[in-house]
Amino acid sequence: MATSDTAVKKIGNKNEKVGQVVSAKMTKTIVVEVTRRVPHPMYKRIINKRSKFYAHDEEQRAQLGDTVRIIECRPMSKLKRWRLGEVLRKAVQVAVEPAAVDLETIQSTSGSKSLKAKGSSPSTKKSGRKS
Repeated sequence: MATSDTAVKKIGNKNEKVGQVVSAKMTKTIVVEVTRRVPHPMYKRIINKRSKFYAHDEEQRAQLGDTVRIIECRPMSKLKRWRLGEVLRKAVQVAVEPAAVDLETIQSTSGSKSLKAKGSSPSTKKSGRKS
């Protein structure tokens, strides 16, 4: 009769792609860049070809830089025809504390114009007019 294999059987063959998240700024949508290596048609040199796909991320699990698997699905919007399958590898998130970046501790370089000396002000400059 019915075995557990038929219950787990996938319905149809869906395309799957593995790529890197290049944008996660939209709500429930990520942009995944898939890179593939193919030989050039004339010169036969291996080149990288990139494609961007918009994918649906319901729980917003993917972040910028993550490596993800996307699966083909029905059209969800004008551009979204893929959904997030799984996050294969999380990206390293580097955060800087605001206290670590303090303007008082930054030393200006010799040619820097952004940090001026405290004593100079525009009113101390001489005007170009003759008295």
